[in-house]
Amino acid sequence: QVQLVESGGGLVQAGGSLRLSCAASGRTISTYAMGWFRQAPGKEREFVAAITSGGYTYYADSVKGRFTISRDNAKNTVWLQMNSLKPDDTAVYYCEARPDRYAFDYSDYSAHWAYSYWGQGTQVTVSS
Repeated sequence: QVQLVESGGGLVQAGGSLRLSCAASGRTISTYAMGWFRQAPGKEREFVAAITSGGYTYYADSVKGRFTISRDNAKNTVWLQMNSLKPDDTAVYYCEARPDRYAFDYSDYSAHWAYSYWGQGTQVTVSS
């Protein structure tokens, strides 16, 4: 079992930045792919970014160039640096984990249903 706890959300003005953290416990995440997803009121959960066990990254088109995902396996932690935030980025952000496999591609890393663990989420609100 992997327990995930997100932190770092809050209220920020458009154009501002936030850094989300995801602390994992229960098992080392070194062999897990880690993803960030978000869900706005009335909408489905959507993919934001993912990082493979080997450190390769994937991003949704809507955040590419503004968000950066990173990980430190020694600290069992994943981060999401969010810059140039927009009101459309307002959502609850979830950290998720899944066992990684060599042959996975973008479709595998961007599907919420394929992840085994996720946290309670952290609220990000961007005001205009």
